[in-house]
Amino acid sequence: MVEQSNDIKGKKTAVLFSVQTQGVSDEENDSSLIELRRLVKTMGLEVVATLSQRRPKPDKGTLLGAGKLKELAGYTGGTGIVEGFSRKSEDNTCDDTDDDYPVDDFDESDEEGSGDEPDVKADFVIYDGEISTKQLQNLEQATGVEVLDRTGVILEIFSRHAKSREALIQVEIAKLAYMAPRLRASRIGGDRQGGSLGAKGAGETAHELDKRRIRDRISELKAKLVDIHDEQNRRRSRRKENFQVALVGYTNAGKSSLMRKLTHSDVLVEDKLFATLDTRIKAMQPEVFPPILVSDTVGFIKKLPHDLVASFQSTLDEALAASLLLFTVDVSDPAFRSQLAVTKKVLKEIGGETIPSRLILNKIDKLSPDELEKLKPEFPEGIFISAHNPEDVETLRIKILHVFESNMIETTLTIPYDKGHLLGQLRTKAGIIHESYDEKGTEVTFKTFPETVIWLQKIL
Repeated sequence: MVEQSNDIKGKKTAVLFSVQTQGVSDEENDSSLIELRRLVKTMGLEVVATLSQRRPKPDKGTLLGAGKLKELAGYTGGTGIVEGFSRKSEDNTCDDTDDDYPVDDFDESDEEGSGDEPDVKADFVIYDGEISTKQLQNLEQATGVEVLDRTGVILEIFSRHAKSREALIQVEIAKLAYMAPRLRASRIGGDRQGGSLGAKGAGETAHELDKRRIRDRISELKAKLVDIHDEQNRRRSRRKENFQVALVGYTNAGKSSLMRKLTHSDVLVEDKLFATLDTRIKAMQPEVFPPILVSDTVGFIKKLPHDLVASFQSTLDEALAASLLLFTVDVSDPAFRSQLAVTKKVLKEIGGETIPSRLILNKIDKLSPDELEKLKPEFPEGIFISAHNPEDVETLRIKILHVFESNMIETTLTIPYDKGHLLGQLRTKAGIIHESYDEKGTEVTFKTFPETVIWLQKIL
């Protein structure tokens, strides 16, 4: 598959490629490339072309076969040749007899190359997957430009969008761990990559970084994170007696827009992938008693390495501390089902599968009436909304209230006058139904969740 784009003027450009292996459908491959294009656009690059090759598995040395590699190099002005590289031992296009992959599915035509000379030369080559050190060296030699993989693109976006001290540290740790084995391997763009690290605190170019210094820097950064996380845990502990709702889902599913409407806040809303990296917590509005706190978490994405997810543990911890998870999907995206599966898988891996949840099918304003009606039987328990529709947001707010009210209990207690300060605290944690006064103190009938009753009984 080859796709080319024009109208570039003045922008840095990129050519994208993928290897469609056994078991990956055309739809999955195309969807992943479309997502990579959006990531690259968020990074600030213009895509001039995409190409894909069907193979039993990626070539060990160059990912692509010889002909397809030359075609890729045609978009960058490279030679398409790796000096000193013997494909006889490395290539796996002809001797994969142990792979159950029909011969008819192998893309022979792509091995010949397109033969067309593109009008615009790409400044970057970006692969829709992970690249080994050896493959990076070979691809950069063949294409003559800087080569990135999907993880590298995501890290670059993370570094640009991180704002808080914690996010900046987390991104730097992830970038150092990712780039350490690649900096010496990359013959091109080392200063650009090193400078990017320096901008986040490393202050070293590719040639200055070595394994010891990287290891020391990561240790230093992790020590700083310990202090930050300790403070976060203390704050989280203080919020335990509040109802907490966490918006979780794929990147750009509309979580920030939804939080903005539910909390009447001015949180950042951008039509970009990973616009939100820092957890924000606001009280739902109009305010209720006890207050309901809403948190917006970092979005998930396919093919995101485990260690990168782990680097944002604090935002995941916020989800684990929630009383209710709102799985939010962009229902107008054809791939929303697989995106939902990715989100649920990550939450399950960190132990969040037991937390009560609701499914929010967002952006229904982008669907036709027929498309919407066809989806409703498939998701009978789903809440179909548009974050831009005030009525839909109010409906969601009421449903959230009902979830918590169903877990609340009504209790009557007497608070002695000498402990009157507890009455003020109780008003922030419960809905007061009735108050009366006698010689013993204030008799209060209120509705709250069991943990608050236990807390109050212990200190009375």
